[in-house]
Amino acid sequence: MKVLIISGTNHKGSTYNIGRIMAEKLTKPDEISEVFLPRDFDEFCYGCTNCFEKNEEHCPHAEKLKPITELIDASDVLILTSPVYVYHCTGQMKALLDHYGWRWMAHRPEEKMFSKQAVVVATAAGAGVKSTMKDMADSCFFWGIPQTYKLGRAVAAVDWQSVKPKIKDDINKKADSIAKKILKRQGKVPVSLKTKGFFKIMSLLQKNGWNKADMDYWKEKGWTEGKRPWK
Repeated sequence: MKVLIISGTNHKGSTYNIGRIMAEKLTKPDEISEVFLPRDFDEFCYGCTNCFEKNEEHCPHAEKLKPITELIDASDVLILTSPVYVYHCTGQMKALLDHYGWRWMAHRPEEKMFSKQAVVVATAAGAGVKSTMKDMADSCFFWGIPQTYKLGRAVAAVDWQSVKPKIKDDINKKADSIAKKILKRQGKVPVSLKTKGFFKIMSLLQKNGWNKADMDYWKEKGWTEGKRPWK
């Protein structure tokens, strides 16, 4: 199983360590890839709409984004991690997710995403964990990932070494529970009614949509005629 960790900071703090623990419960270390932000991608979306109206290759940052896209597509499980920054994910994580708006189900979702699973990880010294996980989970859903799990915790510390043993034990147990579900579903990931329903609405809208690039994509895939990207 191939696992990709996308870390919302370059810093290997509590959030990163939890993401790494999660990954190592799923697969061997040599099957884990890592992306650090902003080290591996440090661009902000220009809002030029080239990715929507033309295609993703017309994004001004296409060459920088391509290696990350290839890692995403090659993975079985995505782990998105971010510490809480003012009740939300880090700016660098948001900047990366902004660059994938064209992959949302409202535009041109990638077929491979519908067989993947994801985990969103967030930590804070105090509050904001839920809203930060939602920032990342929203993109996972709209990319088409059918199963996204949440692993968040207020750790009452500013570094991993200072986190109390009991809190680490609780995190480990939660990670074990998530790992069990992921491994059980691997290769036969169930697609939720929510995903199926949203995809159905999009398929109807794309028959006579506003954007030719999106309409052509859906027609080519056969999705406007009842074909679906899942089995």
